[in-house]
Amino acid sequence: MKSFLVLFFTLYTVSVVFAETCQKPEVVASAYVTEDATVLTKVAFTTQFTLKCSNGVKGISLYAEVNGKALPAVKLSADNKYQVSWTEDIKKVHSGDYDVKLYDEEGYSAIRKAYRNAEDPSSVKPLAVVVVNNPGVYQGPWINSELLAVILAALVSYAAFSAKSKLLA
Repeated sequence: MKSFLVLFFTLYTVSVVFAETCQKPEVVASAYVTEDATVLTKVAFTTQFTLKCSNGVKGISLYAEVNGKALPAVKLSADNKYQVSWTEDIKKVHSGDYDVKLYDEEGYSAIRKAYRNAEDPSSVKPLAVVVVNNPGVYQGPWINSELLAVILAALVSYAAFSAKSKLLA
């Protein structure tokens, strides 16, 4: 058993030492945000991005953090294409930019440690940041069509009865 543990820790140490990190990352991203929320309770955010590293590293595990929420970045293809998706309650959603901070395994560990120790997570530098713009969510008209119909019917009735009383007088 002891030799197994020694072998395990040796392999782990070698993998950590030789694990490459992404140098000078470049991110090309596109995003989708639910814009019509008339029958929904949550708004969906999705961003797809391609990560290019100057040292040619491919296939690294990425994690994202949005508004204090940690999320995995799903690898879509072998050419470093990833996707991050999350949902927010309609009452908490604001229009404007959302920063999706991307971390490799080392950065993600540092973020988790900062949250666990109640430290400031902004001290951990992200690998890259993707900005997702939310133009706003349509939640329906200000006045329901039924209420508008009742108001118009009342106005027409008032106008009709006023005209009738003027004719009979």
